[in-house]
Amino acid sequence: MLDSETDSFQLTRQHLLESLKFPFIAVSIIWLVHLWQMTDGFDPGAYGIMSRRAWGLRGIVTAPLVHGSWKHLISNTVPLFVLTFIAIYFYRKVAMRAFWLIYFLTGVAVWIFARPVSHIGASGVIYGLVSFMFWNGVFRRSLRSIVLAGIVMLLYSGMFLGILPDQEGISWESHLIGSLAGIFASFLFKGELEDEEAREVRQHPFAEDWEEEESYFLPQDIFEKTKNQRAIERAEQEMQRFRDANGGYPFWNQDSTY
Repeated sequence: MLDSETDSFQLTRQHLLESLKFPFIAVSIIWLVHLWQMTDGFDPGAYGIMSRRAWGLRGIVTAPLVHGSWKHLISNTVPLFVLTFIAIYFYRKVAMRAFWLIYFLTGVAVWIFARPVSHIGASGVIYGLVSFMFWNGVFRRSLRSIVLAGIVMLLYSGMFLGILPDQEGISWESHLIGSLAGIFASFLFKGELEDEEAREVRQHPFAEDWEEEESYFLPQDIFEKTKNQRAIERAEQEMQRFRDANGGYPFWNQDSTY
């Protein structure tokens, strides 16, 4: 599960280092912003998401970068680094798109639906990543995704108390909306399997029987055939499978004449 494209240690090491780049850059920017805040003394709330206020729109971009205290900063940047790294390492095809989708979708929804206070911090993105990792296990159902979902839930299950309403000083709306954004991202990208997940599907003992059904939610020609035509085709397919499983027609001798 830890290998990248092959069993080559060099490729795995290279993929590991590449997966660390973006989390390191993201957390570094957040820390630099906080150091600037401490030096300059500006109010972080001025860069938060103020719901349904025109000036609060900039918070969709800036709110995850500003924090109210060192405790707030550390409690957010550690899980942000860990979760972003895990997502990029194991879901490299979709991780960056999922990250930015969660980032901006959470910000926009908070601006529309949340209380009219300034919402700051990266916790909405963190909740989105936790939700994304967990629901990948539900939607993808590969061994890798299920194991990762279990690990993430073991580490961060306590965070979901943060979605409960009316918590003073906590943007529970960001937590809840971020979690919903993570579910949406997981569902949206569930069909884009990683190479290792695709190999797992191909190696499944019943892969030939259900590979087409797993690839498409509905048959590709659903709008090109009538209901009766599709019913006849399904009946013929079932009969053929029955023949293959029983070595021909089981109820009579195919060589006999009547």
